[in-house]
Amino acid sequence: MRTALTELTGVRHPIVQTGMGWVAGPRLVSAAANAGALGVLASATMTPARLRQAVREVRARTEAPFGVNLRADGGDARERVQIIVDEGVRVASFALAPSRELIAELRDAGVVVIPSVGARRHAEKVAAWGADAVIVQGGEGGGHTGDVATTVLLPQVVDAVDIPVVAAGGFHDGRGLVAALAYGAAGIAMGTRFLLTSDSTVPDAVKARYLAASVRDVTVTTAVDGLPHRMLRSDLVEALERSGRARALLHALRRAAGFRKLSGLSWPEMVRDGLALRHGKDLSWSQVLLAANTPMLLRAAMVEGRTDLGVMASGQVAGVIEDLPSCAELVGRVMAEAEKALRELRGLPPGQD
Repeated sequence: MRTALTELTGVRHPIVQTGMGWVAGPRLVSAAANAGALGVLASATMTPARLRQAVREVRARTEAPFGVNLRADGGDARERVQIIVDEGVRVASFALAPSRELIAELRDAGVVVIPSVGARRHAEKVAAWGADAVIVQGGEGGGHTGDVATTVLLPQVVDAVDIPVVAAGGFHDGRGLVAALAYGAAGIAMGTRFLLTSDSTVPDAVKARYLAASVRDVTVTTAVDGLPHRMLRSDLVEALERSGRARALLHALRRAAGFRKLSGLSWPEMVRDGLALRHGKDLSWSQVLLAANTPMLLRAAMVEGRTDLGVMASGQVAGVIEDLPSCAELVGRVMAEAEKALRELRGLPPGQD
């Protein structure tokens, strides 16, 4: 299936595996890329040195195109951009809208730039700045998210910009891909669905929590860092929602100390990063620190398997996912389902194009 996304990035199928912190490492990304999707490394939870190493690990596992996801507001964003350029990475994606200068720098080096956005005005801005495509995430998506459903947001953005649009938030099968194409998208991006594969390094016990979840077990809370964050409901989330300011600050300081040791950041750098995530919100100091060290809360679950001490970012689709296929099986299934749905819409018998 050829679309503007496959033409732009060189992948075989119009599917993106999103850059999930602590999840989208070399094993998952290379498996997604070998399956014909666009695998995207999550670099926000890596040091620059580890990012370069991870890129080379992916390159050793696949000859297919892949991407790297960056935090545009990171103090070392330009260093990471240089790594992408030096290592010949095909695509740079961004969790937050990059600056005009970063887009120009990447494009001048021949890198395809695909920011992720959650609002039409943000899509219009990055398109005007020269982005090659945009990933649009509706409120069903996991992690930091908005409150506009994909079915409402996607057509708005498709009508507003003249670059390829990739739909995210609520996708897990071929029917969703066909629906996104009908709205005018050039493909779909999936996070939770790729997290729940056999190629994902997330501990089995954590995957079991996702598989056991119903749609109602996936909630949106601001208790973690003051911003709307979609995740699995857990005892930790409920405790954070009940915590007073003093207890929340103590909790944040403890987590922040762990993240500072792991990341090598100084306290001022961590506070700066936390403030960068405020987006004009009136956050308490505990929320600022939690915003800065949310990666530690994710790491506790996604790496260490501590669902009691960590948070589990999740799209609503976790409530309808029931198995753990390999990336190759997943992508093959999605494409087969999409082709079947398209044939049925055209009134064609099986096997006839």
